[in-house]
This record gives sequence, structure tokens and C-alpha cells, in this order.
Amino acid sequence: MASAARAWQVPDWAEAEDFVRRFHAEEPDQPVPTGMRLRQIREHLERTGTYRHTRAELEYGARVAWRNSSRCIGRLYWKSLRVLDRRTSATPDEIHADLCEHLRQATNHGRIRPVISVFAPATPFRRAPLVWNSQLIRYAGYRTVDGGVIGDPGNVDFTDAVRRLGWQAPGGWFDVLPLVIETHGDKPQLFDVPRDLVLEVPISHPDHPGFAELGLRWHAVPAISNMRLSIGGIDYPLAPFNGWYMGTEIGARNFADADRYDLLPVVAELLGLDTSKDTTLWKDRAVVELNVAVLHSFEAAGVKITDHHTESQRFLTHLEREERAGRRVPTDWSWIVPPISGGLTPVFHRYYDEGDQRPNFYLDDEAKARATGCPVAH
Repeated sequence: MASAARAWQVPDWAEAEDFVRRFHAEEPDQPVPTGMRLRQIREHLERTGTYRHTRAELEYGARVAWRNSSRCIGRLYWKSLRVLDRRTSATPDEIHADLCEHLRQATNHGRIRPVISVFAPATPFRRAPLVWNSQLIRYAGYRTVDGGVIGDPGNVDFTDAVRRLGWQAPGGWFDVLPLVIETHGDKPQLFDVPRDLVLEVPISHPDHPGFAELGLRWHAVPAISNMRLSIGGIDYPLAPFNGWYMGTEIGARNFADADRYDLLPVVAELLGLDTSKDTTLWKDRAVVELNVAVLHSFEAAGVKITDHHTESQRFLTHLEREERAGRRVPTDWSWIVPPISGGLTPVFHRYYDEGDQRPNFYLDDEAKARATGCPVAH
């Protein structure tokens, strides 16, 4: 059964018109006037059932999709997004090469750059390419005979799936999963992520040497690869994008969540904390020191990262700029407020506009299913 996200759908004319008018209003210095461009699009829709964005439209649309992403606290930098137009790449080998180049440009020797690679949308004659992975870099998770997990428990099902597809799993705690690339008329294919493109940071603590002995590490680039980019009625199911990490994403979620690496008990033991009851606040103390370790390690390695206090202030700066420009800023409070010390950040103490503004990114049920190794949502 084919994924609905990959199938061609006639673009909505009203959405296309709204996008083009917004684009020309914000970027008025265009070679083709607004009215003429709208006539071109309508003619293409009537003749072929779809239309093609210009390079300038694609760049603007991708950046505004980031600006409209209600769950992202880092939108202050939306204009700096580097947009790589990959719409002509069709084969799995070409797509893999482009994804490798994405990681190379995004990593930038540790000076992480926001990058998006936009691949072809579906057409009446061809389905859109896909990457099954939720991120371009993810760590494997392996079930053990005693019911435990080696590696990242969040990726156990996907790891099982790629092993069934033929991946020779190393079996370690931080094994980078292969990419599953699927194109029109072809079966899914596995591609390794070259080791030289995966910049990793070993985790240590400025005051507790025992942290380094845990052997923890994390990758530098969080590149989301299974969200659909929607611009002017055109859907791009394969449009991987990245910014840089906020420390809490690693220290308070990836390392700390009970269904991920679940390291709070390990850190508490390392620090000699009393874990006999919750009122000792051992979890709170452990998660703070874990976040200290993450920030310290990235900074020591020369890899760009931000902390939740700084990014909260920058988000309010973004709000002020957008309000001065007369634009609403859709915001999901539950995602913007950091997972630790929320009340100590300025983003906690206010209300926000909600709503869905396009262009934007969307996570479809089919994409969620593929990221667990199932090509069809059930």
C-alpha cells in the first residue's frame, strides 16, 4: 500500500495564491510581477495538475516554514537557513550523496549551520522520494535476552527493521543507524552514513571526572528527516532540516527520559545522591549536572550548542521582531518552555498565539510509522 504522503494531490489554488502574494509582499524585488506569476501558476495547474516553485519561492517558503513552526524555540535565525534545492535528484544513490552533503555543510567543523535539503514533490506521474529515518543521525537500540536494551530504546523497532533489511549491526551503545531511502518504483535501500560525516562529542563534566568514564557521547547535528514541508499547496515529503542543539534536548530528554537512555539513576549513583525517596530531589540534581556535562562537553569540543536560558531570551527577541513586522507568531507553550527550570525562563510567564500558518512542517502518521520500521501506518 502506498503512503498518502507520497501520492500526488492537486495543489489548492487558494493556498498557492496566498503564498505567492505573501512572497511578493515580503520580497517585492522579483523579476516576474505578482499578477503574471499567479497567471503562470493557474495555467500550469489547469494544464498539468501541479506547478513548480522557482528557486526564490522555494528558499522563501522553506525559511517561512521554520518561522511558522510553533514548536521551535530557535526561530530567531529563520532568515539564515541555507536552502539546498535537490528537486532533480531521483535515484537512491543521488539522494544519499545529497544527504551526505547536507551533513557536511551543516556540521561545518563544529560551527553548526541551519540547512534544509528539499527533494522533489510528488507529481501526477511520480511519487516523492522518502527517507524512513526520523533523523539523519540516530543511534541504534538492541533488545537483550533479559528484556533490556543496549543503545537507544527509542530506536529499537527501527533497528529491528533495518536488520531485517540486511544491516549488519555492530551491537554497541552508540551505533549510527543506516539511512533507508525509498524512491518511485523501487524497494527501500540501505545506505550507511559515512563515519567522517558524523561529528560526535564525548561527554565529560568540569567537576566530576567519573562522567567521562561512563563513555557517553552524542552527535552534533539534529537533522529531522521525516517531516513534510508544505509550501503553497505543494508538499515535499523529503526535506531534512537542522539547526543546532539546545542542551536540554540531549541532557534532559535523550539521556534522561525513562524510555530513552534513562541515565538519571546512573548519574545519581555517580554523584552519591540519596535516591531512597523523591523528596531528596535526586532526579532534579542529577538532571542539572547531566545538562552541565552536555554544555561543558560541546563547548570544550568547539561544537555549537545553546542553553535554555539564552535561547528563551532569544525567542522573546524573535517575538518582538515579528510583532513589529505585523506578523503573528504561532507558539506551542508546551514545546517552547524548556524541560528543566521552566519557571526560571522568560518564555514560561506569558501566553502565546496558537494556530496553523503555512508554509510549515508536518509530521504525518505514515512518517511516524516508517520511523518505527513499518512502511504503512496501522
